[in-house]
Amino acid sequence: MTSNQGASALNYPCGEPPALGQLHEVANGVHWIAMPLTGPLARINLWLLEDEGGPTLIDAGLNSDESVATWNDLFAGPLAGKTLRRVIATHMHPDHMGLAGWLTRRFSCRLWMTQLEYLNCRVLIGDTGRRAPEEAVAFYRRAGWDRQAIENYRSRFGNYGKMTAPLPDSYRRIQDGEVLRIGGRDWEVVTGIGHTPEHACLYCASQQLFISGDQVLPRISSNVSVFPTEPDADPLDGWLVSLEKLRTRVPDDVLVLPAHNEPFHGLHARLDHLKASQFRALDRLRETLRTPQRVIDVFGALFSRPISLDNPMLLGLATGESIAHLNYLLHRNEAVMEIDAKGVAWYAGV
Repeated sequence: MTSNQGASALNYPCGEPPALGQLHEVANGVHWIAMPLTGPLARINLWLLEDEGGPTLIDAGLNSDESVATWNDLFAGPLAGKTLRRVIATHMHPDHMGLAGWLTRRFSCRLWMTQLEYLNCRVLIGDTGRRAPEEAVAFYRRAGWDRQAIENYRSRFGNYGKMTAPLPDSYRRIQDGEVLRIGGRDWEVVTGIGHTPEHACLYCASQQLFISGDQVLPRISSNVSVFPTEPDADPLDGWLVSLEKLRTRVPDDVLVLPAHNEPFHGLHARLDHLKASQFRALDRLRETLRTPQRVIDVFGALFSRPISLDNPMLLGLATGESIAHLNYLLHRNEAVMEIDAKGVAWYAGV
């Protein structure tokens, strides 16, 4: 969800994103690549690190005709004659993972990522072609979705596999605290949770660089959601703990290389803003729960723009994030939930 407030206090030293099919060097041996996306974000940032035997790529882009064409332009242009040494995926979302398998097969190299992200990718790809499970339908009915929204969900179920090329059947696991040697420099793996189960960031102390993936973005806040597979989860707590972890592990003087928007200085200010923003949202939610509410009734307390039941993608994001906030209160005995005769959940503060 969008969170522009506080972004103006940051410093953006690298200018505009590179054109599709081009490279922009933001530090010695570190290149910025832009890949196309559909929807409001429009682009995702990938990072190419010069390395022995060929560059290391951080994230891969969405599995789409436009992304494949952009990669082919790069391999015919600024990357002509280059062979990727490895692909490191920060996390499991298709805009980051979509072409990882395609690239690793093209260059006979390995995929590196955390265990939970890789295994979750395998599970989600396995949903391709399946009917939406009844547990998931009941999950969204409890949230207050109407019949049309449920039918939209049924028709879209399993789309993850369409946006993600087949994964390699093996991978190289990376873990929190591990130090990767890339291009003669040390990059420390720093993991976070909340946005995904084991999101990997990379910190290079010698270059004062921090590849943040989706864990820290300068102009938008990362989606933190509950999903039908684990309806009682408390990802917002994990997200807040991860913000503090990043503040402790990564110094403020780094240049942050995010997956969306522009590279920026001001990491700790952004972490502070994201944490404060979540606590303000929780305060608004507590006020709203003075009277019983469904999940879809609390959208106005949490989001600055209207959420329509007719926009399936936005509705899914808003629902998952709203349940994350509600579960945060439930886990701390600040709210109760009851399910009515129609299977709809109603929440109230205590």
